[in-house]
Amino acid sequence: MRPIVSYHFMFDFLAIGDTTIDAFIRLEDASVDKDKGLLCMRFADKIPYESVTVVPAVGNSANAAVAASRLGLSSALATNIGADDAGKETLAVLENERVDTRFVTVHADVRTNYHYVLWYHDERTILVKHEEYDYRLPNIDDPKWAYLSSLGGNSLPFHAEIEKFLYEHPDIKFAFQPGTYQMKFGKEKLAGIYRRADLFFCNKQEAQHILETEETDIKKLLAMMREIGPKTPVITDGRAGAYAFNGAGMWHIAMYPDPKPPIDRTGAGDAFSSTFTSAIALGLGIEEALRWGPINSMSVVQYVGAREGLLTREQTEEYLAKAPKDYFPTKI
Repeated sequence: MRPIVSYHFMFDFLAIGDTTIDAFIRLEDASVDKDKGLLCMRFADKIPYESVTVVPAVGNSANAAVAASRLGLSSALATNIGADDAGKETLAVLENERVDTRFVTVHADVRTNYHYVLWYHDERTILVKHEEYDYRLPNIDDPKWAYLSSLGGNSLPFHAEIEKFLYEHPDIKFAFQPGTYQMKFGKEKLAGIYRRADLFFCNKQEAQHILETEETDIKKLLAMMREIGPKTPVITDGRAGAYAFNGAGMWHIAMYPDPKPPIDRTGAGDAFSSTFTSAIALGLGIEEALRWGPINSMSVVQYVGAREGLLTREQTEEYLAKAPKDYFPTKI
């Protein structure tokens, strides 16, 4: 394992979470049962596929770190990888994206996460496997923003370490975008994380799962989410747009119009959440952050994988300049 070393540098944006390699397998001989939510293929047969596209250095937190870097923030990633070819490729990609890798821990005895994405039309089903890393928080000093997302199933004690650090450093702003296992842990076990969050992101279905409710009214879901701790919860609802609530006001923003049909929806939520956070870190308000987020989501789904379509600040501002006249948040 590469040793954890003390450094002294205040980053604008530090993402914490697992990194993976995504291998997109483009299916051509499949079907979907929408009523049951099933992707269907013939069993015990040889099924042709169209293509495979391998995208390294992705995952919620890696995507967020790259998004922040492209938008002009000094960005770093605290993550775990293996000392394998996939890990070397991950480091090379992050460094090329100007994401600082000093907090990346390389494990000699554990592989880099590798996921398989079954890609059919513009949707995907992801086969995931989180390696069991020995999670430890490096000496990350005092980043202006910490952004926590997906970690493995053995990471619950690590969340306690992160929580302790955040409460000991109250000046650090904190954004939380829970991944699969973090939602499985439940809001009670991560109560301190939720309470510490300045920004919180999930989609409508995830909000219902986290809150253990069948409530469908988005305004009620926002209020319920804020009650468990986050100062500003933000909930996305697919083509219906996104919603934010900071206790004083509640806003809705529509999707930014797609220039053409989406190719792949992987990473759309990560792009929205990290772009919203980056806009706030750049000194913008909630309403302007709500305008930025859907633009990066729109761009990402025009490409294969979660990273290629991420925009620079200049590109984002160009889309804002040519946005529809009614592309502004409305109070609800």
